[in-house]
Amino acid sequence: MQNTSPLQVGLTGGIGSGKTTVSRFFDTLGIPIYYADNAAKWLMQNDSILVSAIKTAFGEDIYNHDQVLDRQKLASIVFNDLKALRRLESLVHPAVFRHGQEWAAQYPEVPYIIREAALTFESGSYKMLDKVITVFAPKEIRIQRVLQRDNTNKEAIEARMDKQWKDERKIELADFVIVNDGTQFLIPQVLKIHKQLLEL
Repeated sequence: MQNTSPLQVGLTGGIGSGKTTVSRFFDTLGIPIYYADNAAKWLMQNDSILVSAIKTAFGEDIYNHDQVLDRQKLASIVFNDLKALRRLESLVHPAVFRHGQEWAAQYPEVPYIIREAALTFESGSYKMLDKVITVFAPKEIRIQRVLQRDNTNKEAIEARMDKQWKDERKIELADFVIVNDGTQFLIPQVLKIHKQLLEL
């Protein structure tokens, strides 16, 4: 009997690389997209097991009297404390992966699904995926994109970049690379990868 479960494909890239734009192209091809970063935010507020674990790790008052996560307070704790950040990630990443597995089970008939996540490699979740696509853009272009998109400054962007793996390392581990530097068209690159994934 043929196994109809879809391939699980990771889509990642550094901040400002354009992975969400690339995801939208796959979406137009009818490929279901799981946005792991959005799911993480939702789970940190709505998954009772994860909420309880975060309270145990960071104190009951990390959620306010309305039981809403104080994201600013949590960010201030983990931003300057690598150990605290790793602790938070060790709670959130497994919850997101489980949630993603439940989500993927809704699509038994599609050839593949995509999990879009900033930290696919850093979290180790790439080891549980069938293939990984990395979106690459030069650092200066990424900084300019984020400056235009977010209410932030260059120092804050570079601090976030420093917490992510270098592009060279991601490219080395990726099965496919999409270059989003403004000089190469994205759609032909997406269609080429789509065709290769359908053939697997």
